[in-house]
Amino acid sequence: MEQEADEAGTDDEHWLVIDGRRWRRTDPSLPPDLVAALTSHLGRARSAVGAAKRAGDDERVSDARRRVDLAKHGLGERGPRWWTEPEPARLARAREALAELDARGASD
Repeated sequence: MEQEADEAGTDDEHWLVIDGRRWRRTDPSLPPDLVAALTSHLGRARSAVGAAKRAGDDERVSDARRRVDLAKHGLGERGPRWWTEPEPARLARAREALAELDARGASD
């Protein structure tokens, strides 16, 4: 963990700690409207995971989890560490994720 902090700057800039568990923060360079759109997709996808699980529909669970993953990659919370990449690449990844999520629509 100490090595990560050394190469990444301070933990506060890159990680959020909740109940002792570290979570990667959303890329702060993303425009607020893009973050809002991705966060909206993330919330709907998480809700869809729960609904699909309750329905016992494995195909819908898989689709909803893919949407969660896309949103989190777009936000910079998964995938390459956003602080090691150039800002244009990060913005492009976020826009691509949003475009794919928008194309998929709200499945649930």
